[in-house]
Amino acid sequence: MDTERTALEKCWEIKPYSKQELAQAYAPDIAPTSALNRLARWIKLNKALSEALQNAGYYSRQHVFTSWQVELIFAHLGRP
Repeated sequence: MDTERTALEKCWEIKPYSKQELAQAYAPDIAPTSALNRLARWIKLNKALSEALQNAGYYSRQHVFTSWQVELIFAHLGRP
């Protein structure tokens, strides 16, 4: 199990990702726009994540999540 976790962490390391890239990672089987909408909805509905992202400087129109924001997303939603 630890090797699976380590492999997943290496695959999705903490670094900046475009919103589209991260959204498609969480929903690879749907259209990019739908994936973006789904991720935005998950963020909005998860009050703890939404608040943490706002404290990290997130605003809805940004195109790239910072490393800190990615770390918060992974902590609340898990890695893709």
